[in-house]
Amino acid sequence: MGQPAAERLERRFGATVEWLPFDLHPEYPPEGIPRSDLIRRYGEEFHRHVEAAFDREGLVYNPPPTVVPNSHAALRLTELARAQGKHAVTHDRLMQAYWEEALNIGDPDVLRALADELSLEDADDAIVGRRHADAVAAATAQAHAAGINAIPAFVLDRRLLVLGAQPDEVFERAFAHLEDDARTPDADAGGPGPG
Repeated sequence: MGQPAAERLERRFGATVEWLPFDLHPEYPPEGIPRSDLIRRYGEEFHRHVEAAFDREGLVYNPPPTVVPNSHAALRLTELARAQGKHAVTHDRLMQAYWEEALNIGDPDVLRALADELSLEDADDAIVGRRHADAVAAATAQAHAAGINAIPAFVLDRRLLVLGAQPDEVFERAFAHLEDDARTPDADAGGPGPG
C-alpha cells in the first residue's frame, strides 16, 4: 500500500523516496506463522478492509494463503541489492512476488529463484547467511526511535512522520505544514534583539 502513495509523492511534490528495511515482526519464527493466526489476531473485517484498500488502489491482493513469512531474509536480500545498485527493482519484485503471486518470501528457495531472476551476486550470503543483518537491525532500531511501529511509514523532509497508508489529503496537509514551518522564522534563532 505504500508504493502507490510513494509514487504520488514523487510526482506531486518531487519527493525522493528511499525505501529502508524495517523488520515489522522479528518475533516470527524463520518459517513464518500460519495466516490463520494473523486473521485470528486482527479479525476477518480487518483483512477485508485491507483487501478493499488494495482494490481502490488498483493493486492485486493475493498474499500466500497459508503463511505469513518471516521477512528478515528478504530484507537482507534487498540490502544486498542496494549494495549492487539494484534496490528499486528488487524491492518492487519482492512486493510483486508476495502480494500478487502469493510467493512465500521467507522461503530461501523462493528468494534464491528471485535473486537469480534479478542477477544478484552472492545472494546466499544474505538469504541464509547474516550478510546485511546489521543494516536491517540498525534501520529498524532507528525507525523505532523515530516512533515508527507500523508500515508503511513516511518520514517527510526528515522532520515529519506520517504513519499508515494515508489518503492524499493527509500528505497535502503534511507538506503544507512543512512549507509553513519553513517560512516561519524561528523565535529562538537569535539575531538582533531589544538593546
